[in-house]
Amino acid sequence: MSGSVIIAGLGPGDDRLLTHEVQEALAEATDVIGYIPYLGRVAPRPGLTLHASDNRVELERANHALDLAEAGRRVVVVSSGDPGVFAMAAAVFEALARRRDPDAHDIRVLPGITAMLAAAARLGAPLGHDFCAINLSDNLKPWALVETRLRLAARAGFAMAFYNPRSRSRPHQFGRALDLLREECGGDRLISFARAVTTAEERLLTVTLAEAVPDMADMRTVVILGNADTRRVGRFVYTPRSAG
Repeated sequence: MSGSVIIAGLGPGDDRLLTHEVQEALAEATDVIGYIPYLGRVAPRPGLTLHASDNRVELERANHALDLAEAGRRVVVVSSGDPGVFAMAAAVFEALARRRDPDAHDIRVLPGITAMLAAAARLGAPLGHDFCAINLSDNLKPWALVETRLRLAARAGFAMAFYNPRSRSRPHQFGRALDLLREECGGDRLISFARAVTTAEERLLTVTLAEAVPDMADMRTVVILGNADTRRVGRFVYTPRSAG
C-alpha cells in the first residue's frame, strides 16, 4: 500500500499547543478527516481535501481513512486533545482489526495535549498523585457501568478527570454523578470545572462537592475531582505527591 494514515491530536484549542510533528503531518497530507468542529481548525490549501462528518460516526470515518490510504492517499485523521484518549485512534484500530491484512497498512499515532492535562495545568496540579479519567457519556457504554466505575474510583481514593459530563440530550446524568460522588466522598472534596481551556472562552471554577451543581458543566467542560488530600493554595488547586 502506497498511502498512509496518521491519527493526530490537535490539542485542547490554542494553536500554540499543536505539536510540530502534527503540523508537519497536516502540511504533507492529501486528505484530512474529522468531526466538523475539529476540521474547522485545519487551514484549507491547494491539494488538500477536507472530509467533515458529524458526531457518532467514528467507525465510518476510520474506514474512510483506511480506504483512502489503500488508494495511495496521505491521510490525517484528527481529534481534539490526544487521539488516544476517548478519540479516533481506537476507532481506526477497531476498523483495522476487520481488514484482511492489518500489517499492510502504514499507520502512525501522533500525540496531542489532552483537555484533561491542559485543564490541570491551568488549575495548578490537581492530578499530582494517582488519578483516573472517566468518560461520563453513555453513548458507547451503559450508564450502570459509569456508576460502577465512579464508585470504585472514589473508594480507591483516586483524583478523577471527567470527560463529556453533561449534554442537552442527557442533562440529568451529571447530577446523578454528583450525588453518587457526594455519597462516596462527602461534601468537602474539591471539584474544579475547566471550560474551553486555552481558548478565549476559558472559564475556571473550583468549589466543594457540596456546592457543585450540574449546570456548572457542559460538553466543553473537563471536570476534575480531587482526592481526600487535594487542597487550595491561593488561586491554585494541587494534590500532594505523597499519600498516607
